[in-house]
Amino acid sequence: MATERKEKILRLGSRSKGVVNVVREHYLRDDVVCSSELLPETVREKRPCLPADVTHYIVPDCKSIKHYFEIFDLPEFSGLIVTQTAMNYIKHRSSRNFYLKIRQHVSDLRRQWVVFSNEHCRHCYDDRQPNEPVDYWETRLVHLACSYLYELFEGRMPIVMICDNAEFVATFKSATLGVFILSMRDYLMTFWSDLAPAHELWDSLSLSLSEQQNVHSEKRTIRLSGGSSRERQYCDHLGIDELEAGIKSGRYLLGRLKVSKHRPQHEAQVYIHSESSKFAELNGADEPFVFGPQHRNRAIHRDMVVVELLPKSAWGQMRRSLVSSDSRDDAIGRVVPSAKVVGILQRSWREYVASISEEKFAHSKGVEKILVVPYDIRIPKIRITTRQAAVLINQRIVVRIDSWETDSLYPNGHFVKSLGPIGNVDTETAVILTENAIKVGPFSEKQMKELPVNTSENPWQVSVEEQAKRRDLRKSHLIFSIDPIGCEDVDDTLSVRQLRNGNIELGVHIADVSYFVPPNSQTDLEARARGTTVYLADRRYDMLPTILSADLCSLLGGVDRYAMSVIWELNSATYDVKSVWYGRTLIKSAYKLYYEAAQDILNDQKSIDEYLAMIPELRNLPSAQISKKLSELRWCITKLTEIARVLRERRDNVGALELEGVEVRVQIGEKNTIEDLVLKIPLEVHETIAECMIFANHWVAKRIEESFPTRSLLRRHPSPRKEGFSRMIEWARSKGFDIDVSSNKALADSLDKAVDPNDPQFNKLLRTLAIPAMSRALYFSTGAISEADFYHYGLALDRYTHFTSPIRRYADLVVHRLLMAAVNSDCFSSEDLLSNVSLQDLCSHINERNEASQCAQRDSVEMFKALYFRGLEEDSEKRVAECIVLSLWQDGVGIFIPKFGIKGPLYLKNKEDLVVQPSTDGTNSVVYGSGSLIERGDEIEIVTLVGTYKFRLFDHYKVRISLQSSSAHTPSFRFELLSLTPLLSSSSATQATDKTDVVKEIKDDVLASKKGTGNKTPEPSILPSLKADYGQTSSETSLYHVLSHFHRLALTADDK
Repeated sequence: MATERKEKILRLGSRSKGVVNVVREHYLRDDVVCSSELLPETVREKRPCLPADVTHYIVPDCKSIKHYFEIFDLPEFSGLIVTQTAMNYIKHRSSRNFYLKIRQHVSDLRRQWVVFSNEHCRHCYDDRQPNEPVDYWETRLVHLACSYLYELFEGRMPIVMICDNAEFVATFKSATLGVFILSMRDYLMTFWSDLAPAHELWDSLSLSLSEQQNVHSEKRTIRLSGGSSRERQYCDHLGIDELEAGIKSGRYLLGRLKVSKHRPQHEAQVYIHSESSKFAELNGADEPFVFGPQHRNRAIHRDMVVVELLPKSAWGQMRRSLVSSDSRDDAIGRVVPSAKVVGILQRSWREYVASISEEKFAHSKGVEKILVVPYDIRIPKIRITTRQAAVLINQRIVVRIDSWETDSLYPNGHFVKSLGPIGNVDTETAVILTENAIKVGPFSEKQMKELPVNTSENPWQVSVEEQAKRRDLRKSHLIFSIDPIGCEDVDDTLSVRQLRNGNIELGVHIADVSYFVPPNSQTDLEARARGTTVYLADRRYDMLPTILSADLCSLLGGVDRYAMSVIWELNSATYDVKSVWYGRTLIKSAYKLYYEAAQDILNDQKSIDEYLAMIPELRNLPSAQISKKLSELRWCITKLTEIARVLRERRDNVGALELEGVEVRVQIGEKNTIEDLVLKIPLEVHETIAECMIFANHWVAKRIEESFPTRSLLRRHPSPRKEGFSRMIEWARSKGFDIDVSSNKALADSLDKAVDPNDPQFNKLLRTLAIPAMSRALYFSTGAISEADFYHYGLALDRYTHFTSPIRRYADLVVHRLLMAAVNSDCFSSEDLLSNVSLQDLCSHINERNEASQCAQRDSVEMFKALYFRGLEEDSEKRVAECIVLSLWQDGVGIFIPKFGIKGPLYLKNKEDLVVQPSTDGTNSVVYGSGSLIERGDEIEIVTLVGTYKFRLFDHYKVRISLQSSSAHTPSFRFELLSLTPLLSSSSATQATDKTDVVKEIKDDVLASKKGTGNKTPEPSILPSLKADYGQTSSETSLYHVLSHFHRLALTADDK
């Protein structure tokens, strides 16, 4: 191997020193290869590797990979070679995010992309010639690499170089046989003439590039001519060197920008990542806010920004109104730390769903610059250039941001694709997936070819060899599953029996997905990329192909299946663990039960005929056996429940939390109509199954960490920030309860005590309100963090992982491989496992995919809730529901509707400053009229000519639900108060007082005092409560204050 040392001169620029020459050593070698299946295995790298079954390899030059990456990202493009020259170009002259994205694509083995180190190959490198432009030299290096690669592959694979430099193409197009140099447009027309998405993208990208070039050309002309440029809307961002120095010195703060959903135009908050003296000045106050677009300075939601704290005299005030655009002085709240953005370290630009709002383009056929409105209300409008404006009206489209100049109010971007017409269920589902960056295309032909077959002509069977390697439980154990109705992907089954020595054996048997999905197979790579199955309200997108997820891996009843089992021997009295066994098994589930049926069996309150209707496996048995089988099954479910109660009590004693989220299921009819929204009813059998799964996950976590202490995949739940509980503590205090959040045990005990006998919803609601304060549970590699941080706060367990759902979670599949490597190295050796660094990278990816899946599921349920109410008649009684007051604002209250799991604002004051009050027509309806609204601690008081009304936290009211549709954004719920009388009040105080009675009582009180009857014991009166409300100190002051207030109300009413 010959190595040649050379010197490479780099011209680098900085704000302080200008352009400087940097000399670096540069080594050239003879043995640099590009990994391809065309080369012998002894020469090429194992992975990543170029495929041999394509018609040509693609080598984009530096600018082509930057400008047309979205086209290359289409699934049809494989066999792409990214040169080191292009990588260096991206690294130094583009964003870090883009550079990391290319590295990620190369590491994704499904794509079959490679990076070729051409600049260290003697045959591909040439010094830059005198006066040769840098761009031209870099393109020439890429062409040298193409020529070498064609020779390396012995002419068996044509090389297509993508280059839009017409001069270069004309000069070198015939320089090397087998190397074709084409512009991006010519390449698509030649090789992909029928690939419409690629041509649409090219058209959109070329328009965007042309627009950017025109803008830069215009600015250059103005600068050279000394003319005046367009008015600057924003300040320049500081350079990277200045930002990093400022962060290090403590002058600036680094953090993630999160824009308010309530007031996206005006409010954002920066969640600080850097500790500094400036951050310490906040003294535990809120993370700094950024008010207004000027201080936000072109930063977009989730950008990593650098901010400078403003002087305290310039700090802004939080709004206390429900109306997002409210600018009234009485809506001003407390002063909060404020900052301005001085730089952006990392952009979070992604694909955004948007729609066109300008109807004037509906008949335009030429190129138009238009503003599109993003679906996410936190994203500003985006200016795009397109020829398709006329056909994109009333469509959901996908756009990307390209740039945001200082002289532009809006960012510039380009059109990517159309998702379909607004309002269509499939379109809106595609919106949810796009907004959460979830890609769910069909499984590829390569993946499907790897999988076994199970058809009536060719049924799958247990192999004799595999059966010999497994513990056969088919005849010795009664195994069954308990899942939701309609579940197809059955991950887990259970068994329980009494041993001859009197002890109890508990078994958890999980689908052995690792047998069917070898590491780094095409199916494994796809499952890793997806990370999890995505469950939406009306559909699901599987992590694994259906042949596995709903058939061969699913532990269905009455068929042989491979499983991974954990089997404990428990003391029959205490249920303490005597021993535990881990291993691969062969099972046949006897029953596929659903939760409601299992609960009925546990309760033993149904007839034989009812049980036969619920349990199809019993129907064909002789009558004499039905009772026996049912009795056996009841014993198993009862024993499981007893064990689960003990396991739960043990966790409760050390601080396990029981937090209740409201789960609403969408009931969809045969014709995909939304029939109802059904609130999930908690059953004891739910807790039984959950507790058994938690038990298995805990023991597997201990076992794999014991064998692989620095590279096991576990799951932790960090302790929450105590500041996050502040609102919940205030809410509980309003009802007279103190919540201790010093530990999970203290919190659990406090929640158990916070029970209002008059309001059964209160404790459930309080537990629901604790959920937002919790930290997110995360997967991690045991070698990546300190052992002290392994703890799971919510479950109160020192070790925890996910083992029980490998069909729908990739983390569980990894854990299965770890467990098998720990107990049986013949199945998986430690060499097959990921290193600590690789495993932690995988955990970060899975955490991101898991969060995206949860958000998509939530968004889908919310969409179907909106569709349900949109389909109801305006006067339908199904629109009427009971709500609970959760928060108080200066123009209304925030409410929660337990029946539907809906939160939203209930306006008590409208934009005309009229407040709610009962109508005078005798219908007891609620209307808006003259009056005032006063916020007092934990209650709101509305004073009107008709009476005084109080709204307190946790009061129950009746409301009517309606829907406010938006073509641009997600629809929102609106609520109409049906009565000012609460269905359930958190206080026994009088809710309303008639004005005439108040005045009469005041007059009577004054007359009585003048007659000298003040020493006489008065009758029960409402006057003391009025004194407390108005802060009166004497009867004369009280009278004056009350009468003056009524006088002002009367004048207001006259003005209206």
